[in-house]
Amino acid sequence: MASTSSLAIIPTANYDIFLSFRGEDTRHNFTDHLYETLTNAGIRTFRDNEDISRGDDLKPEIESAIKGSKGSIIVLSKNYATSTWCLDELWLILEQRSKFDHFVLPIFYDVDPSDVRNQDQTFKIEVKTSSKWTDDNVKRWREALTKVADLKGGILSGSEVDFLKKIVDDIYYKVARKIVNLPRNLIGMNARDEEINSWLEKTDIQVLAICGMGGSGKTTLADYIVSSNLQHFEITSVVKLGASGTCHKQDNMFELFEKFSEDLLRGRKGKVMRRYMIYRVLEMKKTLIVFDDIDDPSQLDLFLGTTKINERSKIIITTRKTNTHNWFSFRSWSCQEYTMPLLDNDESLKLLSLHAFELETPMRGYEELAKEVLEYCGGNPLALEVMGSSLKEVINIEFWRSTLDVLKGNMSFGIQCVLKRSYDSLPNKNNKELFLHIACFFVGEDKDYVEKILEHDYYALSGIKVLTNRCLLSVSPNNKVMMHQLIQEMGRSIVLQESNIPAKRSRVWLSSDSYKIMRKGEGSETMEGLVLDMQLLWNDRHESESSNLRTDSLTKMDNLKLLRLNEAHLIGSYRDVSQDLRWLCWRGFHLTTIPFGLFQGNLVAIDMRHSNLEVFEPPIVLQSLKTLNLQGSQSLSEIRNIYRLPSLETLILCHCYELVHFCESIGDLKNLSLLNMIGCKSLPRVVVSNRSLEASTSSGGNSQQTSFSLPHSLIWLSLRSCNLECTEYFPLSFKVQPKLQYLDLGGGWFESLPEYNHLENLRVLDLTSCRKLKWILCLPSALAELYVYFCYSLERITFESHQFTLQEFGYQGCIKLSEIEGFIKLVPIAKLDATDLGHMEWLKEYQNHVVSLVGDEELITIGRSKRIQMLYELGIMSTSLPDIRDPNITLEYISESQSLSFEVPPCPENKRLIGLNVGFRYTISGKEWTWFAKINTTNDVDYMYNPHLFGDPGAGNVGIWLSFWPIGSKLSIKDKVNVSIIVMSGVLEVQECGASLVYVDDDETLENNTQWDLSAFQLTTGAFYLCRRDLFMLMEVGRLTPGWLSILVGDNIDDTEVRGWRKTGRPYLLDPSLMEFSDPSLTELSYPSRRELQPSCRRVFQGLLSTKLSELSFTKSKQD
Repeated sequence: MASTSSLAIIPTANYDIFLSFRGEDTRHNFTDHLYETLTNAGIRTFRDNEDISRGDDLKPEIESAIKGSKGSIIVLSKNYATSTWCLDELWLILEQRSKFDHFVLPIFYDVDPSDVRNQDQTFKIEVKTSSKWTDDNVKRWREALTKVADLKGGILSGSEVDFLKKIVDDIYYKVARKIVNLPRNLIGMNARDEEINSWLEKTDIQVLAICGMGGSGKTTLADYIVSSNLQHFEITSVVKLGASGTCHKQDNMFELFEKFSEDLLRGRKGKVMRRYMIYRVLEMKKTLIVFDDIDDPSQLDLFLGTTKINERSKIIITTRKTNTHNWFSFRSWSCQEYTMPLLDNDESLKLLSLHAFELETPMRGYEELAKEVLEYCGGNPLALEVMGSSLKEVINIEFWRSTLDVLKGNMSFGIQCVLKRSYDSLPNKNNKELFLHIACFFVGEDKDYVEKILEHDYYALSGIKVLTNRCLLSVSPNNKVMMHQLIQEMGRSIVLQESNIPAKRSRVWLSSDSYKIMRKGEGSETMEGLVLDMQLLWNDRHESESSNLRTDSLTKMDNLKLLRLNEAHLIGSYRDVSQDLRWLCWRGFHLTTIPFGLFQGNLVAIDMRHSNLEVFEPPIVLQSLKTLNLQGSQSLSEIRNIYRLPSLETLILCHCYELVHFCESIGDLKNLSLLNMIGCKSLPRVVVSNRSLEASTSSGGNSQQTSFSLPHSLIWLSLRSCNLECTEYFPLSFKVQPKLQYLDLGGGWFESLPEYNHLENLRVLDLTSCRKLKWILCLPSALAELYVYFCYSLERITFESHQFTLQEFGYQGCIKLSEIEGFIKLVPIAKLDATDLGHMEWLKEYQNHVVSLVGDEELITIGRSKRIQMLYELGIMSTSLPDIRDPNITLEYISESQSLSFEVPPCPENKRLIGLNVGFRYTISGKEWTWFAKINTTNDVDYMYNPHLFGDPGAGNVGIWLSFWPIGSKLSIKDKVNVSIIVMSGVLEVQECGASLVYVDDDETLENNTQWDLSAFQLTTGAFYLCRRDLFMLMEVGRLTPGWLSILVGDNIDDTEVRGWRKTGRPYLLDPSLMEFSDPSLTELSYPSRRELQPSCRRVFQGLLSTKLSELSFTKSKQD
């Protein structure tokens, strides 16, 4: 392909926006306002200042700013075209647009776009005697003016404030949607996307499969397609399936699905009905989805299921396999294959030069050497990139020549040798050894975990940074160590070249080689790492081979540092095991106790998941041990002398079902921050006094007793499914664990919990499936996430303060939950006294009538009473009734439409105005309705309320909704009050609506008349959006139109003011790779991800006013 069709360097974006403008026209007015608005919105904006002296040519800082910006805004004012400086800026900006992904937004400030297009009025430019106004310059400037006039832009008219807001929204959208990070140097993308564009235009082919060898640029091409076509799709998601080399691991696939769901649901992290919502989005929205590095079509099932996708949607897959057409036949999708071509000579030379010299062509004197390099790279972009990066640091012809001499005669290993050059250039032996260990044993592992194991010997903390900078590895967003397969194979080939005999190599990762070594009793002092997976050997050979091998080989490996075994049964003594052992990973360990000599004093991590251990007792002090994982050791009944692990930070005991005795010295571990005991249901009693966890557990039979204390240092604690009981004598207090951020007590058998307001750092509390739990009192105000799914007995939740910051709240299946302080209270009329109802005493006559409630799916569960109920929410009291005819329901002001207006009259003598009653009669059909009751006045009062629950009268029947709003203090005589019912989605027909003013005697004292705080729901002065449901979720699946918020609140409200209430933070978690939950019942529940807890954007749930409904009987009058 011709290099002229290539994309050259895409500059690093230092700014989001470059501002081009004529200073004398707009610097001190419009452009100042625009610049301030952009920067206040967090958009990095460059504008030249008056200190930069102007001359005939653009200054380098201006050129760099244009090239280093993602886009430009051009303010075309009357005198813009009189400045050669401005015209040169315009020409360079449009050149950037034609070559790169640089967006341009023209603003026509007090000028007509046709004048710019036709070069009329002040935009008429001519050749002048001045040196800059030459024929060539004038010609290119005219072309630039014509082009910019044809671009979609903004014409300033009306309110400047509104205009600037729309500009910022448009720019922010363009900047924010750049979801892929393309390499700095892109070559040949324009030529390669010609076939892609034809596929995008086809409506009968849903899938594009980009096939080719590793390192050929499949991923880069897919990312480029996404970046170039974001504006044509409503939703975009890129799923990197094989990036870490561990795409089949369940935990990694779960993390990828989390990201996929966040992309489709626009960042929402709620858990209830998530998969259903994803499928709805796929059906309703025009989406572009990339599945990168897929090797098995079954991988798609996790993400797409069997759902249909929107007919306008497109899916791209990258794979090293061909013949992918039949992968999608059962879905009735068509697939177009595209074989990824390698770079031609021109493209290869340019890419190599950009990385080696930071030029598009080689430096003088290096042309022939560069061409020889190209022959060995064979057009592989990854090899060219790594080679160029390695050669960049030392520009010396002899250095290049020596590299070529190494490559000569090894054509079949050309790419491997090119990649090895980057390895050879590493600054020290530690970096090289670290690279080889990662290539052989740790690709796909958590970076922090790898650093702990390898830090002492290889300075892994700094070493990983060196390897990342040399393009030898990378770290994924979920903190996994990633390495391209070509580079991993290069590293392993280095080890293979050490010796033709596996036993004499430094590292053995092939189980077939390791088995032969162990069976023959071989081994050597050179051996530093070994992997033996007997399960893998059995699977490969389809037969169970005897795994009773001797330990003789281990005694010969004096320098062994890393040992990974799976289902290996060894016979013999462990007395002479290497003292340098850092990592012991022996899954399926076959002995019932730890033999002497197996644990050496330098161990940093022990992973003995699914072992047959009955007793765990470290025979010696392991001063360096930081991680111990005994997950799934189902015979383990006792842990002894854990004080011998003084540096332990992470302890995983989940699913150790028979664990009965736990060493009490765990409380002395001052560094233990993570303790996972999920499913340890046989612990009969956990009892200690002031300094520990105080609880009891019940296993259904005779129980023995033990005790242990929990250390003060705990940050993450899970006691899920431990059969915990909590009594007056054994409260779950956690009084001396002030650092706790995550606490999981799910599956407990306690009826109540102590107050947790002392846990000031607690961010996540999970009480899922605590079926006896009746109430949760005085939770800390800083709590960010609370999960009480399927707590069938739960009735009430309270917090220490109404000013709390709860952001994620899951309460599905809580069939008795009637009050969540500061959130909602739902009480059957039958449980209310006549005094509670005031003049609504007449409702008692209908207390046994049945009303089906709709709205909040989590509150509407099987088993909840369907009798008429009173809903208390945000101080508003409401109830839903069947179509009963009772004179007490008659409202004072009536309208047969969805809205009405009236003027507040003088207050009756000896009366006081306390609020407003609002009601309406309605019918509904279909399902999924969204509506708001809205009250506004001429006194700048504006309330919009969407109740969590309301009645569904059934098809063809009439329902009644009645409510009381305690806003009397906001109403004054002669205020005009407007009441309306706004239906946003679904078929809900309002037959009539009404309102009445509510008065009480001057001397009457109202019970519970607390001032309600709605500050977190205030949008502007006097305007309150009273809704806790995330209605943007409904917009994502087509139940609400994009303009629904503007209909409700106007165009002056930023929708982030509403979205912000659902943002979720997560506490920092150490070693997330160790958090493996094999219990299928746990996989759908999200556990803390690896990041700092972000500050809350809104205080979502505020104090609830339990106002007495004192008046709701009315006399009918005609509306004015």
